[in-house]
Amino acid sequence: MATADTTDGFRRRVGSGWLVSVVAAPVVVAFAASVLAGALATTTLPVLAGTTVTRAAMDVAGIACVGAGLVAALVPTAATGRSYRAELAAAAVRRRLDRVLLVASALWLVTVVLGIVFRTADAFARSPAQLDAGELVAWSTRLGAGRGMLLALGCAAVVLGCAVARLRDPALVQVRVPLVAALLGVLTPTVTGHAGSAPDHEVAIVSVAVHAGGAALWVGGLIALLAFVAPHRELLDAALPPFSTLAGVCLAAVAVSGAINALVRIESWTALVTTGYGWLVVAKVVAIAGIGALGGLARARLRAGRTPVLRWAAYETVLMAVTIGLAAALTQSGT
Repeated sequence: MATADTTDGFRRRVGSGWLVSVVAAPVVVAFAASVLAGALATTTLPVLAGTTVTRAAMDVAGIACVGAGLVAALVPTAATGRSYRAELAAAAVRRRLDRVLLVASALWLVTVVLGIVFRTADAFARSPAQLDAGELVAWSTRLGAGRGMLLALGCAAVVLGCAVARLRDPALVQVRVPLVAALLGVLTPTVTGHAGSAPDHEVAIVSVAVHAGGAALWVGGLIALLAFVAPHRELLDAALPPFSTLAGVCLAAVAVSGAINALVRIESWTALVTTGYGWLVVAKVVAIAGIGALGGLARARLRAGRTPVLRWAAYETVLMAVTIGLAAALTQSGT
């Protein structure tokens, strides 16, 4: 990643549609990829749409909370020892990030509840309107995937409570608390889903946890930096180096853990091109490679003193959003 363009330059080059694309792409890609991978063979179109869309929306909301918490933790350090203008900007950015935590966590709660309904309908092969309370309770409490969703619901509630408290007085709750809660909430549905039933489930659980956590920090942090810190050159110059180091670690962790998890789930190399799950894995690998290439290009331009760089980072986040959609589709697909 790199130093910033000017505020006006960044907005002019990236455009207002960037954030809409980042939010919408995971949902659209998750549904389309699930259909193309053959998920309709085991469920109906409305239920498939509900499960994939709510899962993608859960991921987007959870990652937004992680990113907001991470950047809110970086901004005070970035403003320390800087100008009075930077300190004022940091306070304003932290306030906006707390609002993001409030909205994103509320949406997260709603999507988790809807996700429980649709996944219960999928499990019982019924429409959501035909479910009763007993079936919802049974799926949510007796299956690992259901308990994971309940834990995610609890984590989202904690983040929402922290956001409300911080908007009243930031000193009431340290921003690390909602950050940790958001990370746990992103991890729990993942590690209690397909990974828990994989042949080498211990390896699968660890690899998928590292994968999901690294992706959430990397993607959420970059999007929050672009959306809220990029307009303030002095803050971005200070916040970007530590984030770039973290992003590099996360990229390596995501790549390695993703490869391990795929090897655990896929029985043979031919399955990569003969199964819907395999095609999704291949598409995700290509997307991650593209993300790495864009990140490398941004760093090369930075070393050469060439700008703009944030435009390339914006392209990177859109490709990240596509990858989130593919990951959501993977959770709905068997090997």
